[in-house]
Amino acid sequence: MQKTRIAIVGLGKIARDQHIPSLAASEAFDLVAVASPHHALDGVPSFTSIEALFDAVPDVAAVSLCTTPQVRYHIARLALQNGCHVLLEKPPGVTVSEVQALAGLARRRGVVLFASWHSRFAPGVEPARTWLAERKILQITVTWKEDVRAWHPGQRWIWQAGGLGVFDSGINALSILTRIIPGALVLQSAELSYPSNCQTPIAARLVLADERGASARVEFDFLHAGPPAWSIEVDTDAGRLSLSRGGSDLTLNGAAAGVAQNTEYANVYARFAALLRDRNSDVDSAPLQLVADAFLCGRRVEVEPFKE
Repeated sequence: MQKTRIAIVGLGKIARDQHIPSLAASEAFDLVAVASPHHALDGVPSFTSIEALFDAVPDVAAVSLCTTPQVRYHIARLALQNGCHVLLEKPPGVTVSEVQALAGLARRRGVVLFASWHSRFAPGVEPARTWLAERKILQITVTWKEDVRAWHPGQRWIWQAGGLGVFDSGINALSILTRIIPGALVLQSAELSYPSNCQTPIAARLVLADERGASARVEFDFLHAGPPAWSIEVDTDAGRLSLSRGGSDLTLNGAAAGVAQNTEYANVYARFAALLRDRNSDVDSAPLQLVADAFLCGRRVEVEPFKE
């Protein structure tokens, strides 16, 4: 099978930790170039911009965009106009309108756009979705807490407008929730805690409701001490479903359900390969829409300054 020639744009932590190892192990992709203004990758042609990359390696067929969200739209637009298929790291943009515009451009250009939402590919997510499809949901509790200093060290962009703050992590929970809960989720209220020296929140509390009126109480926190707490609990008429460790572990009524080894990003690229084969795009903006709604109508609370 001929591999798809792919490039990575943005060579930060997520690219080095997840994308590069996953591509190295992939039978569907061949990493042929990277573009980053400040970093290079040993053994791979490296360029300071996507324009320079396209000039030097014109036969690149696809790109994975791992940049900060604030610059992702313009780079994705250029890649799509250049006839490249595009995988977007989460979030797929800083606004819903950006994502919608990119989806329209991909359709017109006849190329694939994939908003990847990597947490949806955790091994417990699809079994949870299948189990919940046949149950009546009574109540949902989401707890997504981590130490920002450990998971986002020195990443100042996360505190700037468009960086999402605590929603950079919390949107992973929302991506799982919008996948496993049947029907649409609607934001009912939000409280966002902003450090006095930051433009994005460091904690958030949301109340959502599903189409049948079941309530989802959501808590995000970037100042959590100790190991991260990434869990979703769903009470139903048939008992409780629990997803923990970011969707890696699934329990049903307290009993562990057998799930596969956690290979989120391997599954992300398997999905991208399938989309390329079938020439289909996958662009779901529902998690980002909930974040946008929280910013739109959430009550703002100022808290003490954040210090790295």
